[in-house]
Amino acid sequence: MIAIANVSGFYGDRLAAAREVVDAHLEGRAHVDVLTGDWLAELTMGLLAKQRDRGQGGWATTFVHQMRDVLVDCLDAGILVVANAGGLDPAGCAAEIAAIDDRARVAWVGGDDVTEQVRTLGDRATHLETGEPMPEKPVVANAYLGCCGIVEALAAGANVVVTGRVTDAAVVVGPAAWRHGWGPDDLDALAGAVAAGHVIECGAQATGGNYSFAGELTGTEHVGMPIAEIEADGSAVITKASGTGGAVTVETVTAQLLYEVDGPRYLTPDVVARLDTTVLTPEGPDRVRLAGTVGEPPPATVKVGAIVPAGWHNEMTFVLTGLDVEAKADHALAALWAGVPGGREAFERVETRLLRADRPDPARMTDAVSLLTVAVAGGKEACARLSRAAVETALAGYAGLFATTPPGPGSAASVFWPLLLPAADLPQLVGLDDRTWTVPAPSSPSWSEGRLECLAGSDGVPRSTTAPDATAPDATAPDATAPDTTAPDAGAPTTRAPLGRLVGARSGDKGGNATLGLWAREDAAYGWLRSWWDDEHVAWLLGEDAAGCPLRLWAFPHLRAVGVTVVGFLGRGVADNLALDPQAKGLGEFVRARHVDIPEELLR
Repeated sequence: MIAIANVSGFYGDRLAAAREVVDAHLEGRAHVDVLTGDWLAELTMGLLAKQRDRGQGGWATTFVHQMRDVLVDCLDAGILVVANAGGLDPAGCAAEIAAIDDRARVAWVGGDDVTEQVRTLGDRATHLETGEPMPEKPVVANAYLGCCGIVEALAAGANVVVTGRVTDAAVVVGPAAWRHGWGPDDLDALAGAVAAGHVIECGAQATGGNYSFAGELTGTEHVGMPIAEIEADGSAVITKASGTGGAVTVETVTAQLLYEVDGPRYLTPDVVARLDTTVLTPEGPDRVRLAGTVGEPPPATVKVGAIVPAGWHNEMTFVLTGLDVEAKADHALAALWAGVPGGREAFERVETRLLRADRPDPARMTDAVSLLTVAVAGGKEACARLSRAAVETALAGYAGLFATTPPGPGSAASVFWPLLLPAADLPQLVGLDDRTWTVPAPSSPSWSEGRLECLAGSDGVPRSTTAPDATAPDATAPDATAPDTTAPDAGAPTTRAPLGRLVGARSGDKGGNATLGLWAREDAAYGWLRSWWDDEHVAWLLGEDAAGCPLRLWAFPHLRAVGVTVVGFLGRGVADNLALDPQAKGLGEFVRARHVDIPEELLR
């Protein structure tokens, strides 16, 4: 068994998490072999590019801060560190970590930077979802690589491994594959580790964070971080340190398994994990076993995330107080557009939102206000003019005019542009001590050969092989573990009630798509949910904001879960989206608040 703890779910996550996990290990409240985490969300590479341009390094500086706090203790206790915090410069980040303690053997893993390759593709750099050609050359482009470079680095004796862009699960799969000696043909074991990695990759989301039924948990003001204890067969137990907040239950793990997935097949360069075969069983307090995940050969292509310039954005929020809110909003907009040369048409896109929080006969100021937000996208000069126009209405606008934030010039926007490249053309690079060597491409069946070459000190040579596509027949898990999907009688009495009375939800973004997963708490409720989970009902459930969006529906029967990918719901993605919730984080809770006709027997 190898115990892998997550200490970061994004660049900016809890700085104290690494200290908390290491202390729990030292105090005997948890066992940890590896610290890992995820610092690289889709848009983080663009943020790191700006950071690098300012001369502040192209890596996650918060990771370096954490390592300065805990690395000495990790080296003393024999805890390894594997992190994707290297961002755009894993070698530079590795050098920062190596300077902390002479005992640190810090390897870096690269090969993900495909910026120049993508820039030369021209119109062939097509969006993997829409097929559109890339509108401009990318600022950066990075491939989502697999775990083989991490395996090589650990086999060569590294006790810290810093990578660039790899898949979120790779930092978990790599240590597990190294410890258990898995090769590329150990598909089920790899798939199990991918599922475990997916569960812990977002940190506290597996232990009660962002959980629909958080009121049932304790200590949610400071939730503990998750640990995956991965066995030689790829099965795992998800747990956390004793004495920490939140909980690890079948439902908290289910919620995270549903997060930002696009159906039963979870594609990575290492394996396709069949999440519809995963079975969860409780194994005691804060311990949930994850087993049965079937693996299929990886696809022949690797996803690449390119960050492409997308003009400028700006936003202002006006506070409307007291009576005649609608009239005041109309007044504010008319005055604003009158102050911008060209008016509303000066912008490529405009989004206005009026959020009503006012009440009749207010007893205090907060009961009397509503918020009018105006967000725009377009050229730099026009976006800057929005703020100036808003300021100029301050003494000539509606009664009681003030804004929530000071005006600003706006900010440069970018869009995440996903595309595909052949896996066989993307070897990884590993650097350790004074050596740098090439690791066979992810599609090559020669991990073990590469490891032997590494240990012998010779350079690995990537093979030009192509992995089979992920089109194997559907895997089927044992029927005994699947819930009874019998729905209540169609004529049974119903009550109009919020859907969330019966189900939990987890939602998020994948580029311009929104993903939504719902799980039922009992078999009968799942049978009812599954009985009407079709395009017509789901489109109604999602509401008018999703009108016209294609839907991809899926189900995970062993988890009592259904889900949908809402194609194009987020436009071109979070950084070029003017909506209130540009990452669809609240979509699941919106759906739970929708009132539906629920069989009374289920509510009882």
